[in-house]
This record gives sequence, C-alpha cells and structure tokens, in this order.
Amino acid sequence: MKTVVIGSGSWGTALAQVLADNGHEVIEYGINPEEVNDINENHENSKYFGNTKLNPELKATTDISVVKDADVVLLAVPTFAIESICEEIDPLLTKKAIIVNVAKGFNPKTNERLSDVIRRCISRDHLSSVVSLIGPSHAEEVVVRQLTSIDAISLDDEDAKTIQKLFSNSYLRIYTGNDEVGSELGAAIKNVMAIASGILGGLGYGDNTRAALITRGLQEMIRYGTFFGGKEETFIGLTGIGDLIVTCTSPHSRNFQAGYQIGKENTVENFFKNNKKTVEGIRTAQIVHDVAKEKGIDMPICEEVFEILYSGKEPKDCAKDLMIRKLKAEF
Repeated sequence: MKTVVIGSGSWGTALAQVLADNGHEVIEYGINPEEVNDINENHENSKYFGNTKLNPELKATTDISVVKDADVVLLAVPTFAIESICEEIDPLLTKKAIIVNVAKGFNPKTNERLSDVIRRCISRDHLSSVVSLIGPSHAEEVVVRQLTSIDAISLDDEDAKTIQKLFSNSYLRIYTGNDEVGSELGAAIKNVMAIASGILGGLGYGDNTRAALITRGLQEMIRYGTFFGGKEETFIGLTGIGDLIVTCTSPHSRNFQAGYQIGKENTVENFFKNNKKTVEGIRTAQIVHDVAKEKGIDMPICEEVFEILYSGKEPKDCAKDLMIRKLKAEF
C-alpha cells in the first residue's frame, strides 16, 4: 500500500518514519522546501528534532500530485487547514483512499468535528473511510522510537484494522475503536485542559492541584462527550484519560506551554502578542464554551480558561473562583 503523509511537521515526520521503519511505501509532502530537502539530503527534520537521524528510506516532496495513486493519505496539518487540503487533494485522487486524520480539534469556521469535514470535502468516489489516529503521543518521543500506544478510530472497522496493521510495530502499538464522537471530542477538549494545567503550573501550583485538574477535567470531557452521543467508557481509554494525562503533564505539549506562559505572567496579553505556534486548545476553548452555554452543559474549567483567553480575566482569580464554587458531591 502506498501512503502519502501530508505535512512535514513533527507529527507527520514521526509517523512517516514509522511506516518507513515498517518497510512500507511512504512519501511525505510538505510546502517548506527547506524541510523537504533536510529530510531527503540530511535524513533529518532539524527544525523540529534537531540532529535526530531519520530512517534514510523516508523521502519527501513538495509535489502535491503525489497523492494521485495513494491507498492511504494521512493528514498531519493543523485543524484550520483540514478543509482546504481536502479540497486540494480530492480532484487529484484516482481511487478510493483511506483518509487518516491526526489533528485534534474542530473546523474553525463551522465548528464541525474533523471527520465530518473530511467526509464533506472528499468525494465518495475517492473516500474509503476516515480513520482518526489519536491518543497519548508526542512526536519527539515517537521519532526516537519510545514505546507508545494510540487508537485508530473509524466507523469502518476493516479500515481501522488496516491502519492498525500498517502502523503497529515493536515501539508503536495501535488499538482500534469505533466511537468517533467520543474519541474526537475527548482529544479536542483535553487541549483546553492542558492549557489550564499549564496555567496552574505557571502560577506555582504543584502535584495536588494538577491531579485535581486532570480528574475534574475528565468529568467535563465525559459530560460534554456523552451529551453528543459519545460512550462513557471511551473517556477512560487512550483518547480520553490517556491523552489528557500526557498533555496536562508534559513540557512537549504546546497547549501546556502556552498555559504555563499565561499563568507565569498572570495575563494572556503577552502570549497573544508573541505567539507564533499553532495552539489548538485556544480555538477549542471558545467553541466548547459557546456550545456548552447553548446546550446547558456544566463545564467550569473550560469556562474559566475561556474567561482568561477571551475576557482578560487574571488566571489567579480563575483558580480561586474554581475552588470557592458551591460545594457538592463528587458524582
């Protein structure tokens, strides 16, 4: 099977290398000639991984037409680019392909889940199914072949198994699942929780506080996800609590890093002035806030993150307000 990875960033490169390690035909597409040349000539992606050497069999290109005869197309681009890249590749595809998405969030214009965006933008003649490859994973660890487990989530069980077999090896273990709603919502909302975790770290709070945040944050993820039809058990799996733990505790997480800066300075102002990275949880916080308000879903942590990001509330006040809310039973 021929796989094309769209995106020459950190996660796209790490997953492309997994396929190269597995002996599969894979090529990585990127819009940055310097990154593409670095992969082809130096067997590195130094922008993201420094001097880490990549599998020399991994090749990259700036020619998007490479997707034309692909069996699998993996989208490793930010959420805002999913719609445009699907519209670009759809007329280039010559047969039905499995479209694999690894982004976590929502369409910034329509608030759709990303699987729905892909199904809307890729014609039926060119789409076998959508598979979401998500779970607790940092590219910086996968690229040096540290043990990692994630999920292949799809409404098509056979395509999920195909992706499972394609990527699984001695350091990357793939499980399958079919709760698309629960998995995608959990993977998106945990980015908001990671911002909250970073904020608390920046404010100087320690392990007790973070444990409470992760536990209560999980309850908000379950509350939101099950409202829209997700299965409660999904949230105690890799795309739920697993993804939540890794993003709330790791300095590799951009969402955690963003929150840490905001908390340390007790203001969001400088972050927005200077940030040049894609931090998916920022837009997700607004979407979850708006939908939760409309539907009457209780999301106090997400609400406070929204107030910090979009209303200028001081982080230290948000932390205090969460603690002095009306007392109640845990469940």
